[in-house]
Amino acid sequence: MIRAAVAAGADWVQIREKELPARGLLALTDSAVAMARETAEGSRKTRIIVNDRMDVALAAGADGVHLGRASVDATHVIRFCREGNAPPDFLIGVSCHGALESREAEQAGASYIFFGPVFDTPDKRAFGAPRGIEELRAVSNELRIPVIAIGGVNLANAGECLRAGASGIAAIRMFQEVSDIAALRDSIECLRRSR
Repeated sequence: MIRAAVAAGADWVQIREKELPARGLLALTDSAVAMARETAEGSRKTRIIVNDRMDVALAAGADGVHLGRASVDATHVIRFCREGNAPPDFLIGVSCHGALESREAEQAGASYIFFGPVFDTPDKRAFGAPRGIEELRAVSNELRIPVIAIGGVNLANAGECLRAGASGIAAIRMFQEVSDIAALRDSIECLRRSR
């Protein structure tokens, strides 16, 4: 799946294997980073982001780390990275489930946020009711950093997220259930251009 996403020109691939031991996660991330470098066209390459494990992201030469609700506080990670302990363009993303968290992430210096769940999805029910398109719109209009819509996003509602001001979309099921990632990416790009 990573190779197919990279070959299709996905902007980012997030390595999110919470149960994988550190050595296995490092091996997977090393492989993903190598795939992204091999298939880079000109200056465009898929950026590899590691969920939660900054140590693995830095060791593998990944492009960033994504912090969830149970991760180390974003303020500490951002300060550490911006003090010269990570490449200058190292991305630090934060999962946010409301407007206040979103503002706090931006104020801390996050590179981007995942905002959601926008729509109902079984994996995100623990974070409460879906935030909806109007809250996504409000957060997207308020923040200066990219807002990525997540949670129940699929091809049928991705355009709605982009029209609401989201810089992009993140999904798991949508990418796992498709046989042609390049065609899916083309469809998403069409939606992006038509917003």
